[in-house]
Amino acid sequence: MCRFMIKSMTVSVLIFSLTGCVHQELVLPSLPGGTGEQQQQSSVDVSDLNATPVGESRVARIPFPVEEYKRLSQIGEGTVKGSIYLKDAYGNKIIGKQVRLYLNPVTSYSRQWYQESYLNGKKMDKADPRLFNYLKFTTSDTLGHFSFYGVPSGKYYLIGVVRCSQECGYDSPVNIRIAKEIEVNDKETVNVDLSKSI
Repeated sequence: MCRFMIKSMTVSVLIFSLTGCVHQELVLPSLPGGTGEQQQQSSVDVSDLNATPVGESRVARIPFPVEEYKRLSQIGEGTVKGSIYLKDAYGNKIIGKQVRLYLNPVTSYSRQWYQESYLNGKKMDKADPRLFNYLKFTTSDTLGHFSFYGVPSGKYYLIGVVRCSQECGYDSPVNIRIAKEIEVNDKETVNVDLSKSI
């Protein structure tokens, strides 16, 4: 009888613990006291923020480098313009219509994401919520054109996601992330195609 009770209690504690972990993992970071728009923006790169299935390993992010981010300028006069699209094997463009894009300053923190997540396809721990104070967001139009204004000088990862299905050879819709490193100088207009061959 005692053994049965102990086993039941152990199982109950284990289930409760797992439930708590799963719930915690699924919560996306948000800005303390942020607006609704900021809350929505924080979920742009959900592939790095969502839960990782049990048993699948994740890459731990390095500590958020507060001083490195404090040195970044928040005000600028640069402009980034371009278009976002995928290119199939025949050279046809699959336009990223009305998709969210963002500029992520190049730092030791974002370099780790670029290397581990974007290039190597690994899952990572959730991003530190403070990161979203330094991102710039925009949305492409129906032709895939986009613009960022008031961009401070510096290096950035320009990132967007194009959703496609049969035109990309998939049975169901998939999100294909595209990232590219760019550099912006004061009062400069940078024209860039954010594209990827599939």
